[in-house]
Amino acid sequence: DKATDPSIPEENWECIQRFCDQVNADIEGPSLAPRLLAHKIQSPQEMEALHALTVLETCVNNCGERFHNEMAKFRFLNELIKVLSPKYYGTWSSEKVKSRVTEVIFSWTVWFPQEVKIRDAYQMLKKQGIVKEDPKLPEDKILPPPSPRPQNSIFDTDEEKSKLLARLLKSNHSEDLQAANRLIKSMIKEEQEKSAKVSRRVNTISEVSENVKRMDELLENYKRQELSKSDQETLQTLFQRCEKLRPLLFRLASETVDDDEALGK
Repeated sequence: DKATDPSIPEENWECIQRFCDQVNADIEGPSLAPRLLAHKIQSPQEMEALHALTVLETCVNNCGERFHNEMAKFRFLNELIKVLSPKYYGTWSSEKVKSRVTEVIFSWTVWFPQEVKIRDAYQMLKKQGIVKEDPKLPEDKILPPPSPRPQNSIFDTDEEKSKLLARLLKSNHSEDLQAANRLIKSMIKEEQEKSAKVSRRVNTISEVSENVKRMDELLENYKRQELSKSDQETLQTLFQRCEKLRPLLFRLASETVDDDEALGK
């Protein structure tokens, strides 16, 4: 109630943070919190609904995978949709609240692409004409890093950036939230580049292994008998491909000096 108090025009960040801490501390927190927040987001008082949406987004930032799983269920998404739908509360919800709810759902389709139900819910809103076009997300919008994150994510390993990000997200100054958004975007880009490198390495090693295995089989046959023309051509193709992959493997190895297990492979 304090975190969504409609009589206060500004966000009460201390109470919002305490709410998030309570969600994380209570075993039932991640399943109870979305229900409480849905009730507040559907409030006829505009300020209460807007504060509740800020609390929701802060929970998405701070309350981890169990909370994400709950907010990605149709049960919760339907409660948000009711605020937009003329069949439910859409006729009397304020334009500001409806705009924020649309932004929230759209931002989740961007940040949680693996959550099919969120995408489906948003597409349904567009299909029904409730959402006419994708909203432009404001620069000072708090955007959560994607979840679940891979192990050794930059959000976990770069302690200095993580501490700075946590401090900026707790601030109630708009310029700090803008800085947090920029920092998240740069960290996400770094994370994506790191993931792309890992993917390239895994795929290359897999291809090399398959090629070498097939070459070994053909060479074993060659020891025992003359190879057919098509097998000879296959062997030649595999050899040429391995020759091309060789310098790539050296480069990947040089990029992998900080990861003993990957370097071993």
